[in-house]
Amino acid sequence: MGVLLFISVLLVAACGLIYELVAGTLASYLVGDSVFQFSTIIGTYLFAMGIGSALSRYLNRGLVYRFVWIELLLGVIGGFSSALLMLAFAFTQGFELILYALVTVMGVLVGLEIPLLMRIVRDRYEFRDVIAHVLTFDYLGALGASLLFPILLVPHLGLVRSAMLFGLVNAGVALWTTYLFSTQLSGARTLRLACAVVILGLGIGMADARRITATAEDNIYADDIIFARDTRYQHLVLTRFKDDFRLFLNSHLQFSSRDEYRYHEALIHPGLSAVPAPRRVLVLGGGDGLAVREILKYPQIESVTLVDLDPEMTKLFSTHPMLTRLNDKSFLSPRVRVINADAFPWVDQNTDSFDFIVIDFPDPTNYSLGKLYTTAFYRAAARHLSVQGFLVVQSTSPMFARDSFWCIAETLKQAGLQTYPYHVYVPSFGEWGFVLAGKHEYSPPTALPGGLRFLSVEGLPALFQFPPDMAPLPMPANQLNNQVLVRAYENDWKDISH
Repeated sequence: MGVLLFISVLLVAACGLIYELVAGTLASYLVGDSVFQFSTIIGTYLFAMGIGSALSRYLNRGLVYRFVWIELLLGVIGGFSSALLMLAFAFTQGFELILYALVTVMGVLVGLEIPLLMRIVRDRYEFRDVIAHVLTFDYLGALGASLLFPILLVPHLGLVRSAMLFGLVNAGVALWTTYLFSTQLSGARTLRLACAVVILGLGIGMADARRITATAEDNIYADDIIFARDTRYQHLVLTRFKDDFRLFLNSHLQFSSRDEYRYHEALIHPGLSAVPAPRRVLVLGGGDGLAVREILKYPQIESVTLVDLDPEMTKLFSTHPMLTRLNDKSFLSPRVRVINADAFPWVDQNTDSFDFIVIDFPDPTNYSLGKLYTTAFYRAAARHLSVQGFLVVQSTSPMFARDSFWCIAETLKQAGLQTYPYHVYVPSFGEWGFVLAGKHEYSPPTALPGGLRFLSVEGLPALFQFPPDMAPLPMPANQLNNQVLVRAYENDWKDISH
């Protein structure tokens, strides 16, 4: 029985951490700023656990009976927490209130678990052995959960099913406990019936998780969802309305198929057409293959290396028929090599030289993305430029995120590069900005490849002119140890939403 008890400790510890990770991950997907979300959720959770531990002193009788009910409550609340939060975000204005209420309730219940278990087993072991064994298995459970969550649970089950699976674990521990301590329980049959009901409810929830997720996402996204998946790194959603496909990463629009050509032509051709005899190109980000499609319009390009973190993203855009039609099967070209890696260490470790570098990451909505907009990263990337080369950075909107745009431009300048900011109108996004940079002076090209739908040689100079409401602002550079860009970006878009 001793080993079984301590396995229970390991399992309930894993469940508690999984609920915390689910809440933090979902909040960062839907609201953004992962550092803030995880910090406040972990803090609230630990505070609530302290409250639960303090309250445990008032539970003096029927400890096993109360422990079973705590496990069942955790199984229900924690198991359905992800589904409830998705529905709250989709259908209410009180997402954050519901988020922190759930985190607080779960924290209090988790805080009650370990003190009760320690008191239940104290008659079987010496006090020092109780402390040692319980805490050892508690920490082992937390370690197991922290490894399982990003490696197996999120990519294969998703957030909704992961929470429900561990709700089932809580309910299973409750049922298990009714047999381990059957001699100390009155009304064990009633408890087992309650366990069975909770297990059945969570089982139905797991089987119907796709419908729950679809119901929430149908209200979040305006168009029909044709693909949705949680990967290790992000939440991918592809929507369709008539002939318009839209990609969302963590609820942020990445492109609309109706006008993405404006964005990608502007991203690639002003810089690449200005490089004499370009042969090798590096793309950092751009896992949709649309930037690569534009690069392959240059027959003299011998190789394109694309580095994107998420293999699910590049696989989707290499195999989905509608998407390969959109990117002209660019990833299947023999000239293209796809590397799934974190661009930050990759640029530091790789020694290859490139004539043109495209930096096409999502907007700096959090610090993990913000590091890819720092002087440290731009210096590392610039070391890969050939003598005649340029790099270009997608730089958010100079209209709606003006501080952020000019912060990126200043960061590139502080990284030792000459900068040439420009902008273009993309209907899905509004005014959007880019910064071209290099170690030498830039002159607009006198020729562009054929088949372009938007750019023309005559129109290029106008892209580099900014009206007064988008004119340069004095901004500090974005440093790795002080990411002012993430805060500026959050403030820029908060002002717009208000």
